[in-house]
Amino acid sequence: QVQLVESGGGLVQAGGSLRLSCAASGRTSSRYVMGWFRQAPGKEREFVATISVRGSTTYYADSVKGRFTISRDNTKNTAYLQMNSLKPEDTAIYYCATSYALTMTPGDYAYWGQGTQVTVSS
Repeated sequence: QVQLVESGGGLVQAGGSLRLSCAASGRTSSRYVMGWFRQAPGKEREFVATISVRGSTTYYADSVKGRFTISRDNTKNTAYLQMNSLKPEDTAIYYCATSYALTMTPGDYAYWGQGTQVTVSS
């Protein structure tokens, strides 16, 4: 079992930045692919970014490419999502999750955090 706890969300003006953290604990948490997803009200959960076990490979949704950066520190069992140039359409609950594969499909992720709210005002 892996436990995930997100933090770092909040209210920010358009153009601002936030850094989300995802602290993992439990069985071999550092051996999992880490992913970030988000869900806005009335919309389906969507892929944001994912990072390989050693951090050498990353993928991003087109909507955040060039603005968001995913990273991880396996010594701290923590993944991060640095979000710059935030837009109102980035407003959502952001979730981190773990998978055995480097994938963009939510169903491939077995463990999920409780989410952290990000609100971007215009």
